[in-house]
Amino acid sequence: MIKIFKITLLISITLLFVNNSAFSSQEKIKIGLLVPMTGENKHLGQLLIKSTQMALEDVGSDKLEIYPRDTASNPSKTLKSAIELKEMNIKIVIGPIFYKNLEYLNELQDITFLSLTNKTLNLPKNVISTGVNATSQLNTIKKFIETNEIKRTILLTPKIDYEIEIKKALKESNIKISKHYIYDIEPTKLTAQIEKITNYKIRKQNLADEIKRVEESDLIDKEKQLEKLEKKYTIGKVNFDSIIISDFSESLKSVITSLLYTDVSPKNKYIITFNQWFDESLIKEKAIQPINYPSISNKNFNNFKKKFFKKFKEDPNHLSLLSYDLVGLIYFLSLNNEITDMNKLFKKKNSFKGKIGIFDIKDNKIYHRLNFYQIENEKLKKIF
Repeated sequence: MIKIFKITLLISITLLFVNNSAFSSQEKIKIGLLVPMTGENKHLGQLLIKSTQMALEDVGSDKLEIYPRDTASNPSKTLKSAIELKEMNIKIVIGPIFYKNLEYLNELQDITFLSLTNKTLNLPKNVISTGVNATSQLNTIKKFIETNEIKRTILLTPKIDYEIEIKKALKESNIKISKHYIYDIEPTKLTAQIEKITNYKIRKQNLADEIKRVEESDLIDKEKQLEKLEKKYTIGKVNFDSIIISDFSESLKSVITSLLYTDVSPKNKYIITFNQWFDESLIKEKAIQPINYPSISNKNFNNFKKKFFKKFKEDPNHLSLLSYDLVGLIYFLSLNNEITDMNKLFKKKNSFKGKIGIFDIKDNKIYHRLNFYQIENEKLKKIF
């Protein structure tokens, strides 16, 4: 039976931690933090430093110490900073953020890195992927599909750098997909591909043929039927009930717009996407709604943002919330375990509840139990 560890960082839980006699005799826990402190991503790094600082204050224990070091968003610099942390006898590190910065970290096998990447392929053995990965998202989408008894689902994935990651997640989630299409994000090519996927030209020709047939007929209600046909764009069904689009931002909007052009409406077919992190611009795009997607707890995220803004006078991002929770996770796991055994703990089946939601820890990976949301009529609604 999987044991569920609950962390809320409320005062009552904090007091429980501080009063834990088994922990009070231990040495201080040194946590490394690998984030960009220079270069184009330095603002992101500053947000994560602030979020871990806030987590330390909320835990309320002087047993934790965090040591930030710069990655400069560069693999070589990341290794150099990680070696500095090793020389300080640090065994657990939050970060780095980006997948590319994991390249040389397998050289430091006695340190466990809790990377914020959502990629899970070809990770060094000492790196735990803590981001909201594709498997977590497809597991939640699968629940939505089964709940709504959707029979035929297709998946659209852009031809960029995470095709293999998506294919692996499909296998792990065991979600039923009728067909998986890889599309080109270049607008002209995208439109042509969507036309093919939706049988647009055939359906368009069906309409033209039907109009011609009615025009040449002796039907009593001929004018009435022609009036109805002129309001249509196509005739004929598409071979799917829902579409999962593993894309984001403007590229996602381009795909949905292309579907609208081919007479496939979100009002008639389920349009499901990957985690959009509550992108406000999608709420304003009424023409492409309803849109459905998995994500973390919106309520918890909003509460975190309010608290963060009150303290630092700036808005956090979702990685800030994740790094905040990772401090709590490390603290909790260390209560009854040696920090040197942390890597072993991530190979066991455990669960942990934080602000971002529930993490399931298994085989050096963290999977997230996500909520599911729908945007319709310019409003965000929680489905489950």
